Amino acid sequence: MMNSAKSPWALPAAEVLSRLDIRPEQGLSPTEVLARRRRYGFNLLQAPETRSGWAILLGQFRNLIVALLAAAAVVAFLSGEVREGAAVVVVILLNAAIGFLTEIKAVRSMEALRTLGTLSTRVRRAGTVADIPAEELVPGDIVILGEGDVITADLRILTASRLQSDESALTGESLPVTKSVEALPEQTVLAERKGMLYKGTLLTRGSGEGVVVAVGMGTELGRISALTAQARKEATPLERRLDGLGRRLIWVTAVVGAAVAAAGMLGGKDPALMLRTAIALAVATIPEGLPIVATLALARGMLRMARRQALINRLAAVETLGATSIICTDKTGTLTENRMTVTRMALPGEDVCLEGERFRVQGRGGWTDAEENRPLARLLTAASLCNNASVAARDFSRVSGDPLEVALLVAAWRAGLNPDRLRRRRPELREEAFDSVSRRMAVFNQDPAGAMVSVKGAPEEVLESCRKVWAQGDPAPLSEAERRRWLARNREMAAAGLRVLACASRTAADVGEDPYRDLVFLGLIGMVDPPRAEVAPAMAACRDAGIRVVMITGDQPVTAGLIAREVGLSGEAPPGVLTGAEIPPPQEMSPEDRRRVLACNVFARVSPAQKLELIALHQEAGAVVAMTGDGVNDAPALKKADIGVAMGKRGTQVAREAADMVLLDDSFPTIVAAVRQGRIIYDNIRAFVLYLLSCNLSEILVVGLAAVANLPLPITPLQILFLNLVTDVFPALALGLGGGDDRVMKRSPRPARGALIGSGGWLRIGLYGGMMTAAILAAYQLGERLLGLGGAALITVSFLTLSFTQLWHVFNMRSQGSDFFLNRVTRNPWVWGALLLCTAVLLAAVYAPPLAAVLGLADPGIGGWGLIGGMSLLPLAGGELLRRVVGARFRRRSVEAAG
Repeated sequence: MMNSAKSPWALPAAEVLSRLDIRPEQGLSPTEVLARRRRYGFNLLQAPETRSGWAILLGQFRNLIVALLAAAAVVAFLSGEVREGAAVVVVILLNAAIGFLTEIKAVRSMEALRTLGTLSTRVRRAGTVADIPAEELVPGDIVILGEGDVITADLRILTASRLQSDESALTGESLPVTKSVEALPEQTVLAERKGMLYKGTLLTRGSGEGVVVAVGMGTELGRISALTAQARKEATPLERRLDGLGRRLIWVTAVVGAAVAAAGMLGGKDPALMLRTAIALAVATIPEGLPIVATLALARGMLRMARRQALINRLAAVETLGATSIICTDKTGTLTENRMTVTRMALPGEDVCLEGERFRVQGRGGWTDAEENRPLARLLTAASLCNNASVAARDFSRVSGDPLEVALLVAAWRAGLNPDRLRRRRPELREEAFDSVSRRMAVFNQDPAGAMVSVKGAPEEVLESCRKVWAQGDPAPLSEAERRRWLARNREMAAAGLRVLACASRTAADVGEDPYRDLVFLGLIGMVDPPRAEVAPAMAACRDAGIRVVMITGDQPVTAGLIAREVGLSGEAPPGVLTGAEIPPPQEMSPEDRRRVLACNVFARVSPAQKLELIALHQEAGAVVAMTGDGVNDAPALKKADIGVAMGKRGTQVAREAADMVLLDDSFPTIVAAVRQGRIIYDNIRAFVLYLLSCNLSEILVVGLAAVANLPLPITPLQILFLNLVTDVFPALALGLGGGDDRVMKRSPRPARGALIGSGGWLRIGLYGGMMTAAILAAYQLGERLLGLGGAALITVSFLTLSFTQLWHVFNMRSQGSDFFLNRVTRNPWVWGALLLCTAVLLAAVYAPPLAAVLGLADPGIGGWGLIGGMSLLPLAGGELLRRVVGARFRRRSVEAAG
């Protein structure tokens, strides 16, 4: 597996570093990075095999449609109809060309999405810590490890603080594995190599550093991927339903085609003609374009979402998005800007507030800084040492790390402290990583008196661990009354909309001591994180769309309630707030408790386990839940939710791996935009399915009724094939690419498990198909009896009536309740392009002599064109009448229900 050192788990960390010729405090220089990349290559696994254009083209000839068309060609040639047989061969080629162009567009769109989401890794190079793309790692790179990271190369651990890794992807072991720096025997199996971290695994806890020992295909994951290079194509539930619909229609078509052929033969028609007619009907009826158009619609929708900063990890998520009824969101960075700024610090005896770029003592006035204010210096020193972020000297735009920790370092610089000098003078000895349960973090730094312990965390938790408080220049006992006063100051700051953090410190004799014992309290730090300006309109959009928003945060109740009011989470009503302590365990919930929890819109001080319980509770109540998260402990909730939404900027890589969708901008309105796009995609797919099936039904009924009634066929088999290529394909494609309706976010979410085409949809298909059939048969009869047409001219009238009826039928696919002239169909430029193209092709079919001769068409004359125009518009008028009747009945029922 190794690129550069053999069995690194069997060597002491210092020996691995020596063999890799690297100093961990410096990292690799740019020159060394380039040299090692030339030797080992980029840190990439074998890319998923892409389908070549030739493979996609050949695939167009491996389906039932081509087999049926080929059978039609053989029957034509055997019957002596050479011209018709040749025409069918042309149809086969055109069908393949259309399928190829559509499918290659969808496939390439899906492949393009893979390039939009990349992992990054924090490394130390040339003495500076920076985030780099994971593929740029080389052996010898020093990787900075933190809770929530996805391991992007094989690493030998150098330092570890409470480090645990989820290695189930490699070993199948579901429980996290505790890691350490000790060397182990060379024969140690992979699952027990505690000194190693492997590419593709997840850090579930702790922090540390590691050195890259293998990249790309040289990693353990690379070896496995070489054995299992072929990945199965993922089909969404929607694609599976469409495929199932197509298969069922094949059998229905076979029965109908056989019945039509039998009826025609019994009526004395030419058996060869009826056999070709049955095959043509089968080809026309099977909506072979459904899966391709569905994939294209999904792919284009996903690309639209990606342009709006929402990256979809799984195709199935697009379908579910449209049914989302509850969005459970966190607060920081999603509803707020995640631009933390320290604005107030509560010190023993006084408060310090930020004014401009400097701090002023509240109440008595006057500027202050760390040089003259020792309590301020002690507080910010602890905040700077208990910190993993970095800020360039006096350049607050060049930062790296968590925004909260960055804000603490910026405050230290503004107060006159130099965090970089503090860290050099007091080197770090040990870190107790932040824990989401204890909500604290501690760091041991070298100190002349032993080891300085710096702690930061939630005020309640830090105060609980404190026994003293700095007062009058010396630590004094922290009485219970004093503790209550500090908690009251914490609540006061939180009520003002500040995110509050507490700091404490002490001197330890040994780095192995419990860091949270007998601490000395230093003060409170309040940070402002303003709500995003665009969140309030997004909240209003959710209410209009029937989507409920629930805030779930680990912050304090007063802060959560204040932000909820500012963003209009509950509209005009004041948001009710429940804390995690007020939520009973699921097994102890009474019906009243359940109702109270389900009705609440804001939850504060909630644990990761409770997030999972809240999602399950809403799902049991029938909701489709989208859940946002950013931390390691959010991963189970992200997986449990119907749509897991991870933060792309501040989210951990574990959360991003677990989620169905990643917000590249961490913004709540992006979720709303993605839900809108999910609804549009589903509406588009449903529209083109309704369109195709109703058009196909009209073709079956026209030929079937003529055959059963022993009448002349109003349309020939070859004309049916021609229509199948023209009026079926292009308008259906255009419907699948539409940009949606203005009203799409003005209606309630659709049922998650509702059928794509319910009983109402099938009724519409039947009515539309019946109206089109009646118009075509009427045009045929009127042309014969009223205009005296016959032969090719009469056939042309019925052929063009059917063609234009299907073209105008696309306007029947507008949403219920939308305006007749301005709707999702009329605003879709693809629809107008398809109509123009199809009209041009139909005119060519009549007036281009070679094509007209093949199809058996002739100029119908002015009277014929008038009949075609009038009769082809009747189904559109009938569709509009049907829509108004249905709409009136719906409104009447709504009024009766309201009354």
